[in-house]
Amino acid sequence: MAAAGAWADPPPSANVQAVARANQRIAQHQTEVDHLQKDVGQQEVASHEAAERLQQQDRTIAELRQQLKAAQEAAKPPARH
Repeated sequence: MAAAGAWADPPPSANVQAVARANQRIAQHQTEVDHLQKDVGQQEVASHEAAERLQQQDRTIAELRQQLKAAQEAAKPPARH
């Protein structure tokens, strides 16, 4: 029955080391997740700010078009009948 010993549980020190390595990997992954979440948050803020700038530009363009149309209308000679 010596072969049965080869399939026995590893010694407790090996389990402790395996758990320690797993915990270290978990901590590293959590740090990476935290960093990625921060990056996503910054990108969301930048995207929101860019969207606001585009909306402001759209409003400015619409206002300028109205002013141009009004100026063109004012510059037209009166219609002759």
